[in-house]
Amino acid sequence: MMIPEKIKNFIKKQKLGFVATVSPDGTPNVSPKGTILAWEDSYVMFADIKSPQTIVNLEKNPVVEINVVDPFTRRGYRFKGKAKILRDNYEFSKILKYYEEQGIKSKINAIVMVKIDTLNEITSPLYDLGYSEEEIKEKWKKYYVSL
Repeated sequence: MMIPEKIKNFIKKQKLGFVATVSPDGTPNVSPKGTILAWEDSYVMFADIKSPQTIVNLEKNPVVEINVVDPFTRRGYRFKGKAKILRDNYEFSKILKYYEEQGIKSKINAIVMVKIDTLNEITSPLYDLGYSEEEIKEKWKKYYVSL
């Protein structure tokens, strides 16, 4: 599946996404990630900085879902696919360098590359009620400022 340029740019702008895996006991595991990026034409990746349970889960079952949502517009994307864990090879070094150029200073233990099989848009039910993106964005800006 090819990831359109518009969606790649969306992912790049967001600072947080969520990765869902299945634990060995069959229970769900959702973990926030601040390093999610689109890579090449059909991959979404993230860095393992503090992801021990996510990595254990992916080693047992590589099926993963990644959600990236703009907290203000309440729009985003759901990516599903199979993960490949990269450590200490050429591809890992190349991606590690890219993350360093983007300003990541934390130690990266591995890179998780997810070959995207399905991609779906996520939208708030507020859009179904007739609210515009600008109205929704203003609502959430006011909310976060008031915290």
